Amino acid sequence: MNERDFSPYAKLTKSLNSHRLTKGSIMRRIILLVFLMTLTLSFSTWVSAQEQEDGQTVHVVQRGENLYRISVRYGVSIQAIAQANGISNVNLIFPGQQLAIPTGDAPPPPPPPPPDAPPQQTTYTVVRGDTLGNIARRFNTSVAVIAQANGIANVNLIFVGQRLVISGDAPPPGSTLPVPPAPQPPPTSPIAGGFELGGHVQSFAYPDLMRNSGMTWVKRQVRWNRGQSPEIARGIIEQAQGAGFKILLGVVGNPAELGQNRAQYIQEFATFLGGVAALGPDAIEVWNEPNIDREWPQGQISGANYTEMLRASYNAIKAANPNVLVISAAPAPTGAEGAFGVARVMNDDRFVREMMAAGAGNVLDCVGIHYNEGILPPSARSGDPRGNSGHYSRYYLGMIDTYRSIVGNRPLCFTELGYLTGEGFGPLPPGFEWAANMTVQDQAEYLNSAVRIARQRGDIRMIIVWNVDFTNYGADPMAGFAIVRPDGSCPACATLRAAMQ
Repeated sequence: MNERDFSPYAKLTKSLNSHRLTKGSIMRRIILLVFLMTLTLSFSTWVSAQEQEDGQTVHVVQRGENLYRISVRYGVSIQAIAQANGISNVNLIFPGQQLAIPTGDAPPPPPPPPPDAPPQQTTYTVVRGDTLGNIARRFNTSVAVIAQANGIANVNLIFVGQRLVISGDAPPPGSTLPVPPAPQPPPTSPIAGGFELGGHVQSFAYPDLMRNSGMTWVKRQVRWNRGQSPEIARGIIEQAQGAGFKILLGVVGNPAELGQNRAQYIQEFATFLGGVAALGPDAIEVWNEPNIDREWPQGQISGANYTEMLRASYNAIKAANPNVLVISAAPAPTGAEGAFGVARVMNDDRFVREMMAAGAGNVLDCVGIHYNEGILPPSARSGDPRGNSGHYSRYYLGMIDTYRSIVGNRPLCFTELGYLTGEGFGPLPPGFEWAANMTVQDQAEYLNSAVRIARQRGDIRMIIVWNVDFTNYGADPMAGFAIVRPDGSCPACATLRAAMQ
């Protein structure tokens, strides 16, 4: 027998040709043909969801589907599907892709929902106090969609009386802008997603070295000035994700502009971050080291002031993309407020306490922390030869213990962790002589130990190595922290890989 012998259409055609047709026989054959076509369509629907022996369903992605629709169809969360299939960007699937659906003994899925009706289009006139973020939330759409529909290049620049074409659900007449819901407290340990490793890069020239070191994250810093569009971050996001990495954006604004009108600036900065979140990064760190006057206006340094920014930013980010991990700005590790005055610098432990007292713990997913002045193995708790050797910031475990005592069970994210050595460059510049005896081998071994400790503890979400490939070795010897050394070698790459195995 061959395949043609089993074709229902071939059998029907042969039957029609070999029998004399009557009105009744024609009708019976038409009914049979309709039945066979229906059976074929049912078979094609079955193909899109095949049950396997291990209790998982394999779903074949159809054109127009997304993970949200598929999750609703099977009664499974988006996160469960993404985890089962190793999907890092939940917004990126493609037709024909086979997805394992962890449904267990769930019944067969219902048919897919009908396509959405075209969005309603309306015209809105901007009034005083409006921002694109508020308008987008009011009409259940996004800032990016409104900007594209109206040819707006600068999403922070709209004016009273401007008429905007809006595609979305119009609010009832006379309604006011909705108040964003209060954010839910972040998860506590054990940490969802487990421990992950990454590197802060300048050029992202060594993706293979990073991957072989066990890194899955890339950190890049974005400097924002008023008037700049969120599009300035698009290329960075696409480059990292295109290479198979998750991307953490450390977004910092202009301290001088912030100091002129903090409340207004915070709203504009939060709107910018909402626009960046809509582009699909994996994580955003909101500002950098706000406890020193290099990054925050002198005389305005406080954990409460920073928490104002964090709260507005968290709400804007989650409204635009709830999948983005929000990390609070890591303070500079320091005990120098007594020497310089609190108007210029605040000790990081005091700063974090003020943050928590102001409610920061409810508007973050992970607490940012830096550690970059170590000269002893990470397991050490004493013995630092420098002055003030008992200060917690001298020790890796001292930093962890201090922050843990303040933030409770909230996960910690080391958005900078590095060890400085001048080997291969020459003498260290003034102010960094404390690392004069550090070697490249010390750097490699200490990074290995720090990662191993973090993995064993279970309360640290990630470590971003400071840094991978910076080349500046001037007054701030950033290249001395780089794990890719001047000769192109990377001893720390091997030790990090061993720590992640």
